[in-house]
Parts: sequence; C-alpha cells; structure tokens
Amino acid sequence: MPLVIAMDGPSGSGKSSASKGVARALGLRYLDTGAMYRAMTWWMLRAGVRVEDAGAVAARALEPVIVSGTDPDGPTIAVDGEDVSGPIRTREVTNAVSAVSAVPAVRTRLVDLQREIIGAGGIVVEGRDIGTVVAPDAAVKVFLTASEEARAERRAKELAADPGASVRTTQAEQARRDRIDSTRKASPLTKAADAHEIDSTELGLDEVIEAVVRLAKERE
Repeated sequence: MPLVIAMDGPSGSGKSSASKGVARALGLRYLDTGAMYRAMTWWMLRAGVRVEDAGAVAARALEPVIVSGTDPDGPTIAVDGEDVSGPIRTREVTNAVSAVSAVPAVRTRLVDLQREIIGAGGIVVEGRDIGTVVAPDAAVKVFLTASEEARAERRAKELAADPGASVRTTQAEQARRDRIDSTRKASPLTKAADAHEIDSTELGLDEVIEAVVRLAKERE
C-alpha cells in the first residue's frame, strides 16, 4: 500500500517544517490540513459571519471552494480561486480558527476533502486529528510536541511582523487554542494510541525529520 504518514500535534511543535521535510526526503506529497481550516476561517471572517456562532458557521460551511496543493516545495491553498497562503496566517485568523474548526459541519466538509486528497496514499498529512479521524489506518503515525515555551517562541518568530505578537501574548493565545482544540466534541486534538510521540523541544529540524523518516523506512 502507498505510504500515508500522519503528523499530529499542537501549534508551534514544528509539524509543518518537519512534514514538508519528510515528504521531500521520501518523495511523497504533502497536505497541510490546518491550512484548510484557516482558509475556511478566513472566508467566514471576510463574509462577515460571526465565528462564535456555530450555527451561522455551519449554515455556510459548504459555500467556499477550497483547493489545496500537495507539493512540499510549494504548498498552495486557494479559496474560490484566490491564493490565500498569506492572509490565512494572520493573528486574526489564528485566534478565530479554533472556533470555526470546532463546528461539526466544518469538520465533516473538510475531512471529506482531506480523504479525497489522500486517496490511495503516497502522502504526509499534518494536522490535529489525522491519526485518530482522517487517516486512522495510516502506516506511520507521529504525535509531535514541544514545551509551551518553545512553541510560543517559534510562533512569535513566525509573527514577527506583528508588533502585538510578543512571546507572552502568543503563549496565552496558544494556550487558549490548545484548550479549545483538546476539549471540542468533534475530533479533539489527541494522540492516537499507536502514534510515536516525538518531543521537539531540544531537537533540531533535521533530527525530527530523520526520526520520522526512520520510522517510515522501518515499515518497508
């Protein structure tokens, strides 16, 4: 069976960089499911939908056309034909995405899209519920984590252009997202029982990639 690698974990743990690196090393496609939820959130905000109103979000969850690219060297995400790779990374979207992604209608819509993209395999998929919900039969499951401090520092660096994104503020916002994502009823953030946990706090990116590639090759 073509390989499917599920990479789960909280924000700031290094999932994106590691997942793209693993995909390149193994010649696989790459899918950032978090970008899909961010794209949905961006569309809701632009459409004037109150993201705290689950009913309002659910009522419009089928409207946006979301297309995800799978090239690890240049992953893309478009909504209704518009490239939103940049806009979905703003703090406004970051602070609203947990509310939108907790809506069952949104998760059902996007999980269906994600499974279509995964297809027969040959892909590294990163997110929060890949090993538990989206691809529970994935050959390799990884739960990537790091200390709260390390994750906040990494995220703050990504948001360096935003003067309000201090490490302290980022850590508080991150803790709020973690709480919502871990306690939501629909597909909560949790480690799959058969996932390999990797703590990236003291590891370099290359070390994380090597660890995951090694797990994949052990499955051959």
